[in-house]
Amino acid sequence: MTTAPPLTAPSARRTRIGALLWVLSSIQFFAAHLIVQSAWPRPYSWALNNVSDLGAVTCSTAGAEPHVRYVCSPLHDVMNVSFLVQGAMLIAGAVLLPALWRRRAIIAWAGGALLCLQGAGWLVVGLAPADAHEDPHSLGALLVAAGNIGLIVTAVGATRGALRDVRISALLAGTVGCAATWLFATDSDLGLGLGAMERLWLFPVQVWIAYAGIRLLAGTGCLAWTHGDIRADR
Repeated sequence: MTTAPPLTAPSARRTRIGALLWVLSSIQFFAAHLIVQSAWPRPYSWALNNVSDLGAVTCSTAGAEPHVRYVCSPLHDVMNVSFLVQGAMLIAGAVLLPALWRRRAIIAWAGGALLCLQGAGWLVVGLAPADAHEDPHSLGALLVAAGNIGLIVTAVGATRGALRDVRISALLAGTVGCAATWLFATDSDLGLGLGAMERLWLFPVQVWIAYAGIRLLAGTGCLAWTHGDIRADR
């Protein structure tokens, strides 16, 4: 039986930094969400209001019957900066994780690319608030939705390496996200409200990158990585 070579220091360092960026990106996103919604003159509703409403630069009513909602976000700049930070950290974290970029692992590369595409979508969303730049914002939201497909592809491609131990959670999160995306796009809220349905397609990636990042930082993923993944990259 051949003993696997030890984890190289540069690769271990990249894994820790990438994982930490993923965890921090998720934490700052949810923290900003709660802080910004608390500043609304009227109560913000997770069931009725979209996440994008937190970044709206004007006070108004939005949507059409029966989904008209009140929008007024005094701390919209905070949320839009959070969108930008989310996108930048998601991309940086993905780029730094060699498990997503193994040589001759096309499926893993595709998963990494789709996660980066979601990060790009968050950048567009942060730069183009929905009420000020609707078309670019909608494009950004479409790119964000690609992240759910990225989770499924990542799960399929993570047959070895650092993300092997979190592939089932990636598959579950991606499946929920894709199903919710379709329901939201067809105005089917299953009685939860469109705001809640939107969160079911937006949040799976945020929750999963935090979970995966914590697993990697805790050492479980890095330990699995030493069993062949790094040398396979070379």
